[in-house]
Amino acid sequence: MSNLNFNELNLSREVQKAIADMGFEEATPIQSKSIPHILQGSDVIGQAQTGTGKTCAFGIPIAEMINPLLPGIQALVLSPTRELAIQSAEEIKNVSKYKKGLKILPIYGGQPIDRQISALKQHPQVIIGTPGRIMDHMRRNTLQFSNLKMLILDEADEMLNMGFREDIDTILQKVPAQKQTILFSATMPKEIMDLTTKYQKNPILIKAVHQELTVPNIEQYYLEVRESTKLDTLSRLIDANNIKLSLVFCNTKSRVDEVASHMQSRGYLAEALHGDMRQVQRDKVMGKFRKGSIDILIATDVAARGIDVDDIEAVFNYDLPNDEEYYVHRIGRTGRAGRNGKAFTFVSGREIYKLKDIQRYTKSKILPKKAPSLVDVEDSRINKIMDDLKASINDGHLAKYVTAIEKFLEATDLQNEQDNDITTLDIAAAFLKMAAQPSGISIDTETSGDSYHQDEGSEKSTNRLFINAGRDIKLQPKQLIQAIMACTSIPEKLIGDINIYDKFSFVELPAQFAAELLNSMKHYKINGRSVHVEKANAK
Repeated sequence: MSNLNFNELNLSREVQKAIADMGFEEATPIQSKSIPHILQGSDVIGQAQTGTGKTCAFGIPIAEMINPLLPGIQALVLSPTRELAIQSAEEIKNVSKYKKGLKILPIYGGQPIDRQISALKQHPQVIIGTPGRIMDHMRRNTLQFSNLKMLILDEADEMLNMGFREDIDTILQKVPAQKQTILFSATMPKEIMDLTTKYQKNPILIKAVHQELTVPNIEQYYLEVRESTKLDTLSRLIDANNIKLSLVFCNTKSRVDEVASHMQSRGYLAEALHGDMRQVQRDKVMGKFRKGSIDILIATDVAARGIDVDDIEAVFNYDLPNDEEYYVHRIGRTGRAGRNGKAFTFVSGREIYKLKDIQRYTKSKILPKKAPSLVDVEDSRINKIMDDLKASINDGHLAKYVTAIEKFLEATDLQNEQDNDITTLDIAAAFLKMAAQPSGISIDTETSGDSYHQDEGSEKSTNRLFINAGRDIKLQPKQLIQAIMACTSIPEKLIGDINIYDKFSFVELPAQFAAELLNSMKHYKINGRSVHVEKANAK
């Protein structure tokens, strides 16, 4: 069975609109297989790993099947941890946000019980909670399940591993027998099967089958990065590895647009590809990518399905995929036709555990990697320039340029006797330095990592810049700072005074970053308007 688009699941307009807001186009395998059965009222056993979209697999049916006009708790979700309970509650709120009157409440240990009792008096229809705290409320008679229609055991094997078997039995024995019972678990040990035999009626077993990795020519790496540094990391990886053609995957359409816009602002030949674009637009973008007139294609999983380009050098998982199967599909876009390829995956925080699941199911090694430093980027550029230099020398036709260098040497000799030591080697080194360094930054070659120093005198030298946008487009200082940081390599602390007026604004930057901004912000949009930047007079 192929994965379904959400518009094939016969969902209400409200839920479809909420899913569109979340940026999702296609249901994951566990969602495609389980949602139709749950909507029909069947008991379901779903076997799937963490990070495969299980929450929406039961959250979407909850949003569709719970009646906001009826009193009492109609759905109960049992979760092993407070973190998962909170996360599940947020996701169900997102998919049901256009369902007027539907109230969702997470209940877990560590939060004052009095606050939870007050919240229960607001008559929520959906409760997501840990077994211990649910039992506590049941003992206090603050939870009533007489109207319960659905009960979901989320990560059932994890709850059993944590010693919740007795609590689960106590809860399930005290809720109404006439209800729909849904169980999700990563594994199916005997204890889980005992639970299903005891509490479910003719359950339908659904497994999300994982594909194994079949592309051995791909070097796979992961980088632990903060959300705020992903753009810098992506840029440096592309530059340091001298990647010509690459594919960047994001989980949502809005994210694709955001990353594409930022990469364009940084001067890369990048384009977006997702389901909100008309077919004519998508064909045009794909044509450019195949011809090599754009270097970076930023796409969602669904939009990238038709991509069949053999010479993609690298795939970037800017967002960790929702399912192990998606990871396989994504990185399989590189390393084709006997070529070698690279796959880089960005992870932050607890995503490292999802990555381990991917590694286990794909039976492949995903190696840790550090983000390249500015020195690494410069060294890579030097190597590339040297290769191009050899080709240019072999090509010949240099007479015009030799004459220009000779004239330069003669002019400097006449201009200042102290410059007599300048040689053609000095000139070549100066050209290499200009070409190899990241714009506006002078790399200190005596150090390593990301250390850099500003050009001599630049600490005191600042430029005041004029921007043709102000309060007329509801411009905020924070937006302007974000735009400047997206278009330049400037640290936030070096951005100077910002003055916003009705139809224009001023900002002060160190001189070398001002030049970088003037070059890179030509096609940048803020609040939908293209902005123009130019030098202004000093205050």
